[in-house]
Order: sequence, then C-alpha cells, then structure tokens
Amino acid sequence: MYFVTICTQDRKQVLSSIVGTDVLDGPNEIHVELLPCGKTADKIINHMNDFYDNIVVKSYVIMPDYIHFLIFIKGSMENGPSRTSVPTIQKSTLSRFISTFKRFCNKEYGYNIWQSRSRDHVIRNREDYDKHLKYIRDNPLRWYY
Repeated sequence: MYFVTICTQDRKQVLSSIVGTDVLDGPNEIHVELLPCGKTADKIINHMNDFYDNIVVKSYVIMPDYIHFLIFIKGSMENGPSRTSVPTIQKSTLSRFISTFKRFCNKEYGYNIWQSRSRDHVIRNREDYDKHLKYIRDNPLRWYY
C-alpha cells in the first residue's frame, strides 16, 4: 500500500475548490467542488482499476492543486540479500500507474497540468494506513481553515 501525492505544475489550483458553509448552530459543511480538470481526473481515477488488475485505489482526495491517493498493489515484495524489501516490481507498477494517470488526463486536457515528479510513502502497518486514510478524509477541512 502506498500513499501518493501528485501536484499540478507550478501548484496551479485547477483541480477543485474547497468550499464551506459557516453554520452557527452546527458543524460547518466543508466539501470539494471539482473544477473541469478535477472532474476529468476523478473520471480517470475511477477507471484506472480497469487498466490494472493488480492495483486498487482505496481512497483519494482531489484538492485544488494536488491529489492524494491510497493505492494498494496486489502481490508481495520479495526480500533482497540484506533482508530489506526490494520494491522494484511494486515501485515500477506504481510509477506506471502514475504515468498512465497523468497521460490520460493530459490527453483529455490537451496540455500538461502535472509536475513531473510525485511523492510516495510505503504504508507500513494498520496504524500507518489509518493515519493516512484520516489525513485524506480531513484534508479539505484543513485546507478550508
């Protein structure tokens, strides 16, 4: 499982808007409103499982200038001679997934909106998974405030 972040070029806020309604007697209503580029990204994210049998997008959030994903790659990592994991198979699968996602988006946009690099973090255990899942769910609220 990986926590992945991809950002727009020059951090341009072209994917979504974070909007809220201030309510005096109750919780604020905070939600993500997708802009056209964000709608395209959302559509492509939801079709990525059709292209990769061994990848499942578990959770994601489309923020104004980046997307956070929790991506599960089916299969196991093999251990190298030093007993550390050799992530070549899974890392290459993840790289292909991100590249394909960006390429499909750019094809629909007609131009590139993405930074060339992405960031990822290997989810180590259930606690790490829960922490990153909460981070994704709470991200619009943090952005708003």
